[in-house]
Amino acid sequence: MQTIAIYGAGPALGLAVARRFGREDHRVALVARNRERLDGMVRELAEDGIEAAGFQADIADPAAALRVTDEIEARFGAIDVLEHSPTPAQVFMTPFEVDDAGLAPLLDLYLHAPIALVRRVLPGMRERGRGGLLFAMGASAKFAPPRLAGSGIALSAVRSYVHALGAALGDSGVYAGTLLIGALIEGSAAHREAAQWAHDDQPMPVVSCDGLADRLWDMYTKRDRVEDVVAPGFTE
Repeated sequence: MQTIAIYGAGPALGLAVARRFGREDHRVALVARNRERLDGMVRELAEDGIEAAGFQADIADPAAALRVTDEIEARFGAIDVLEHSPTPAQVFMTPFEVDDAGLAPLLDLYLHAPIALVRRVLPGMRERGRGGLLFAMGASAKFAPPRLAGSGIALSAVRSYVHALGAALGDSGVYAGTLLIGALIEGSAAHREAAQWAHDDQPMPVVSCDGLADRLWDMYTKRDRVEDVVAPGFTE
C-alpha cells in the first residue's frame, strides 16, 4: 500500500483528493493547522474505509513542514505522493501594493516550503524509481489579473519550479505536475466567501472538488502533461 501526504488539507479539495487516492489503495496523511478539522476528516475517511491520520502543522513554515514530514514517515513509512494545495493567503494585492513585507508570507507558503518538501522526499522517490509531486494552485500562477498580483508572483515562481522539475525528472519514474484552478472550489472557504471574489459584478465560477481530484489522479496516472488548467474565470 502506498501513502499520499496532502499538505494544506481542507474539507473541500484536500478531502476529495484523499478520497480519490484512498479508493486507489493509498493511505492518507492530512496536514493542516486545525486539529479539530483534521480529526473530522480522518473520521469521514474511516467511514469510507480509508486509512488516514492527521498531522498538525503550519506549512507556511518550512521547518514545521519538514518536521511533520518526519512524523508522517514514522507513522506510514515513505511518502509515495506529495500533494500541496494550501488555502490561498493574501490573494488580493495589486502591483502597486506589492512589497517585501506582503510577499514574504506568500513566498514561504507557496515557494519556500514546497521546495523544502521536494528536497526532503524526492531523493527517496528517485531511489525507489516511483513517486509523484502534485501541486494544485490558483490560476493567477499563469494569468495576471492586477488584483491578484501578490499571489500571482508567488505562484508563478512555484509553477516554473514544477515545470523545471518535470523536465529534469524525465523517465526517472517520478512525476511532477501542477493543476491551475481559476474558479472557486465548491465547499471551500473561498466559496463560502464568494462575494469578495466577484469582479465587475461578475461572480467567479464554481468547480467541483471531486472533479479536481479526478484531474489530479488522471495527471498522476497518465503522466502525459506537466500542467492542467481549469480557468473559466481567467483569460489569456
